Amino acid sequence: MSSKNIYPILNETLSKEDKELQLNQKALVIWMIGLSGSGKSTLAKGLEKKLYQNGFFTQLLDGDNLRSGLNSNLEFSKDDRKENIRRAAEVANIFYNSGIITICSFITPTEEIKKIVKQILGNAYIEVYVNTSLDECKKRDVKGLYKKAEDGLINDFTGVSSPFEVPQNPDIEVNTESMSIEESIDKIYNTILPDIKNQ
Repeated sequence: MSSKNIYPILNETLSKEDKELQLNQKALVIWMIGLSGSGKSTLAKGLEKKLYQNGFFTQLLDGDNLRSGLNSNLEFSKDDRKENIRRAAEVANIFYNSGIITICSFITPTEEIKKIVKQILGNAYIEVYVNTSLDECKKRDVKGLYKKAEDGLINDFTGVSSPFEVPQNPDIEVNTESMSIEESIDKIYNTILPDIKNQ
């Protein structure tokens, strides 16, 4: 089917602002970046719980979960990584336009891939760098993925055989080696709180 014959439905009845008003919050996309084992998923789940306990409506998008379903046809080549993140950002954008605070947990290894996210999400995007050293991530690796990658059993593994570019200007940075999980969650929550309160 030609793209010329695709006509997206534009919601002219209910705006994002209408939905935010009903949910009593402002939508945002919190995008957590970091190496495998850095603590992204743990922080994302903890942040979602804290937001829920404080009356906010959220949706969590995790890299492994999306690769088990929506993105199950993608591998880990450069092009497939870009497509994986593009799809994730598009899904996050749908939730954002529904007034929902969306927490995303994806390695997002390069600036090139990050640009795709920013182009889709625009001002909705809040970047959180989960700063954890490669050595510490290897120590935490209960699945043995880093060892398999170093042994050549996993190709294109970020931090071993595929690059990870450290974010230069994240909106929020948490260091999970010097901060506890609770401290990290509190820092993220307190930083985003003014932006999600419907005042």
